[in-house]
Amino acid sequence: MMALSGRAGAWLLPLVAALGLAGCGSRVINRAPVEDRVTGVSAPAPMAQDPGTTAQRPPPGIENAGKPGYYTVKPGDTLIRIGLETGQNWKDVARWNGLDNPNLIEVGQVLRVMAPATALVVASAVVTRPVVPASVTSTAVAPGSTGSAASPAAAPVVVATAPPSAPVQQAGGDDDVSWMWPAQGSVLAGFDEAKNKGLDIGGAAGDAVLAAADGRVVYVGASLRGYGNLIILKHNNTYLTAYAHNQMLLVKEDQTVRKGQKIAEMGNSDADRVKLHFEVRRQGKPVDPAKYLPVR
Repeated sequence: MMALSGRAGAWLLPLVAALGLAGCGSRVINRAPVEDRVTGVSAPAPMAQDPGTTAQRPPPGIENAGKPGYYTVKPGDTLIRIGLETGQNWKDVARWNGLDNPNLIEVGQVLRVMAPATALVVASAVVTRPVVPASVTSTAVAPGSTGSAASPAAAPVVVATAPPSAPVQQAGGDDDVSWMWPAQGSVLAGFDEAKNKGLDIGGAAGDAVLAAADGRVVYVGASLRGYGNLIILKHNNTYLTAYAHNQMLLVKEDQTVRKGQKIAEMGNSDADRVKLHFEVRRQGKPVDPAKYLPVR
């Protein structure tokens, strides 16, 4: 650098020093680009985020996890499968949870799978029914004048145990369902809770598939993997039946059907051979149909 002399050097040196300091203070550090290995496009490295902003949103309804009448969504679940597993119409489940798009559910989400009014009906029945036997207890004590303390002590036991049985039947449905075989073929495979959740009944393509009992159609379609063309009937608040692998479906959702009515034709959709896979579900749990169907 040239030497500065005189009065020019006196004011120029401080100016140069100031400019140098300013340059250090405003230095821009360019981050190394990060290459996207999928697109091959380089992009600036992401800025560090506040750890508090990276926390995931909890699944909807998580506060109800584990409560009676609720179901936690598992990987692979669909609303139709959840309805089958809980013994409910999938449309009811969508309505109870305010789901505008029933296909948009996420793992860990907790869904209501019992009608909101059901719990209220059960609760009110349990509370109000004991009022009637209470008057019977007071009149029954009077004739037993010789029994003193024994009669009054026995009466409350009857009153306490009798009322709960009635609400359970009202809420859970009637077990008195008149069943019939849904197809005429022989049984190819029996019930196995781990491997086969129903009966496989043989036959020829086009053979009639019949409603095993009076009921209402709650599902018609082929969106449940492993079942092919499927029909699900709801018989009451306790029982569902499923009819899988059909080649033709002859009913529509929300239709009422009668026991013995032809609802489908046997086929081999999503199956290795022509057969009917038939399930009975009690409150959503698969049970052995052979224990409900009449002996052949």
